[in-house]
Amino acid sequence: MRQLRPQHDLLNYLDIVKDAKENDNYRLFALYDQGEIAAVIGFKPMITLYYGRFVWVCDLVTAEYKRSMGYGERLLSFVHKWASENEYEAVALSSGLHRSDAHRFYEDKMDYERVSFVFKKEI
Repeated sequence: MRQLRPQHDLLNYLDIVKDAKENDNYRLFALYDQGEIAAVIGFKPMITLYYGRFVWVCDLVTAEYKRSMGYGERLLSFVHKWASENEYEAVALSSGLHRSDAHRFYEDKMDYERVSFVFKKEI
């Protein structure tokens, strides 16, 4: 996760994950390869007027040296199955503008559709 969210030190990260799990139904899963974490995914179920009942993927990262080995596909497929089994209609995520390799993965490999831009304002 440090590769995806380098702005957080360990204590801050653990505090945010604990808060998200307790207050926002956040779930975090990891795939291991030979005893080491190869990839992680964090998601939460949501309901909005735009998407209806859906699952938002908050975090997805594969260790740099483990990319293109199918870990991201396995984790996203796990979330798709979880969403379906729990009667959610869609899975959605956002991805940084600079992450063109990730965009190709989502669109070409995982059949995601680019449907919007995400805007943010620091408060």
